[in-house]
Amino acid sequence: MLAASLPRPSSAPTLSLSPRARKQIGLFFLAYLVYSAARWVMTGDLATARDHAEWIVGVEEDLGVAVEASLQTALTGTGVLWLLNHLYLAAQLLVLPGALIYLYRRSRPLYARLRNTILATWLVSVPVYALFPVAPPRLADIGLVDTITSQTGFSMDSKLTTSFYNELAAVPSLHVGFAVAVGIALAAAVRHPLAKALWLLWGPAIGLAVVATGNHFVFDIAAGLLASAVGYVVGTLAARAARSASSAPRRRAMARQTATESTAPVSVRTALVPTKNSAS
Repeated sequence: MLAASLPRPSSAPTLSLSPRARKQIGLFFLAYLVYSAARWVMTGDLATARDHAEWIVGVEEDLGVAVEASLQTALTGTGVLWLLNHLYLAAQLLVLPGALIYLYRRSRPLYARLRNTILATWLVSVPVYALFPVAPPRLADIGLVDTITSQTGFSMDSKLTTSFYNELAAVPSLHVGFAVAVGIALAAAVRHPLAKALWLLWGPAIGLAVVATGNHFVFDIAAGLLASAVGYVVGTLAARAARSASSAPRRRAMARQTATESTAPVSVRTALVPTKNSAS
């Protein structure tokens, strides 16, 4: 009776995070809050953003890469556009954090490189958003529609949604820049050749998604790739400097020890060296 009345231990799994893991989560949460606040505060006006979008259209037409309208028209009504709509939403909300968690458990060096790239890319992108606001194609009054709002039920232009992001921060496209970085990192982490190939296609797939859904120009994609490349370099250099600074006290201590030993009297140094007889 007594044994039957005792509560049974719960078999449900519990989530246990190490102090280091909690520190990483806090770091990202704080960095994202600062990045989002800065991007939101630096929102430009729609008229200026549309002027910049018109300039981008002119550049793309000169280069022969103004494919946004034709691509959206070709995919309208197809299952491909439905898939691209959902890939666009999943890229930042699910795949990016999921990749960081996976790499943290699988490969700390790859995780650190991706983390540093993301943080540094956020840092270098914020001034661009402030100085060069750009309306996405769906807001640029050039005939493209917002397929995500019209086909997924997720409203990109509602008051609630736009309170969390700056609609006029289209350049650079970090959707694509981060997707390429995530794809490269995950391709390096997995072993199966097919999995590697699929992850390397993740960046191009998101590039197709951001254009087809009316959220970015081709110009924005190029800027996003450049921003992520700069972020990778800045993040790598910052990590190297941090490691050098943390190891400096140890190097100084070793240098002092070496200097002390080199200036010790010869008799003392000889006494410290074991002789052949004493060693036996």
